[in-house]
Amino acid sequence: MENPPEWGDGGRGRRVVVIGGGVAGSLIAKSLQFDADLTLIDPKDYFEIPWASLRSTVEPLFAERSLIHHKDYLANGRLIVSEVTNITNKEVLTADGHQVTYDYLVVATGHYDPLPVSRTDRLEEYQTENEKIKEADSILIVGGGPTGVELAAEIAVDFPQKKVTLVHDGSRLLEFIGPKASDKTLEWLKNKNVEVKLMQSVDLSNNTDNSGGNRTYFTSSGETIRADCHFLCTGKPPGSEWLRETYLKDRIDNFGRLKVDENLRIKGHRNIFAVGDITDIKELKQGYSAQKHALVAAKNLKLLMSGGKESKLAIYEPRSSPKIIVPLGRQDAVAQFTFTTIIGLVPGMIKSKDLYVGKTRKKMGLQPK
Repeated sequence: MENPPEWGDGGRGRRVVVIGGGVAGSLIAKSLQFDADLTLIDPKDYFEIPWASLRSTVEPLFAERSLIHHKDYLANGRLIVSEVTNITNKEVLTADGHQVTYDYLVVATGHYDPLPVSRTDRLEEYQTENEKIKEADSILIVGGGPTGVELAAEIAVDFPQKKVTLVHDGSRLLEFIGPKASDKTLEWLKNKNVEVKLMQSVDLSNNTDNSGGNRTYFTSSGETIRADCHFLCTGKPPGSEWLRETYLKDRIDNFGRLKVDENLRIKGHRNIFAVGDITDIKELKQGYSAQKHALVAAKNLKLLMSGGKESKLAIYEPRSSPKIIVPLGRQDAVAQFTFTTIIGLVPGMIKSKDLYVGKTRKKMGLQPK
């Protein structure tokens, strides 16, 4: 393993750079700001609670609580709003010309999801998406994972008069969880008059204008779908493409994720950590897990900065059977627990009303409301 060049006989440095201000990056920055000379680098000036984004699409005011200025929780750190262009063994280079020296580095770039730079522009984007839904009589959703299912449910509950069609190329919805949950979700959507087409895909570039102002889309099975607008809700790639020309290029696996050890350090590097969805840890990529990564890595960084022994580093242990709750509108949800799967108001009471926004704001040291 390599030692950072700044580690001399005079003890270990305290300059920590965090790249990425998502679920894991924002929490680790918040956790370390009074223990380190901390710099957070993010291409936007806010942290977004991602599991609240679909509610914000149907209710833009909801985003006022789920979009948080980095400076609201980062009282004692440096913020650079820019893309990162390169990493060396001692510096991070940004698109706007900063060269930031580090003793410890944390990579937390999650999935590639280009968003507006400013919180104001993101709020306006939600307003635009909401207007798109309001003005449409018929809506096409492509993708039957959690994003597509949640969006279909949000629209079906808030705008029951809209004709919603969901197209998914898999044999069942929510393929990351068990078939029982998939079946219950499909039944729930059908009861809300959402038309679900499985084992089909849609080429969104191949559609035709109709005289009524809507468009005709074509599925891989030759079916036609008329809709006023569409939403693409398919998976996003890991946010690692930029790393392929950097000092860490040999630490990316075949799926675009960074290889980490049990202490969340990038393999082969004693002073570089990775947290959140960018890691190669074999687990569901959930916000809860990303938050756990951040807390374990923060604990380890505090230990190393204080000169503690590496044998005392905390170990991250993935949950063997994680709790999964997918909200279905404002009251219902489908939940998969270790021994049972349930749908309806009971799991909805756990998550669907506030979508953990208050809880997450509290974790970031902010007022829940």
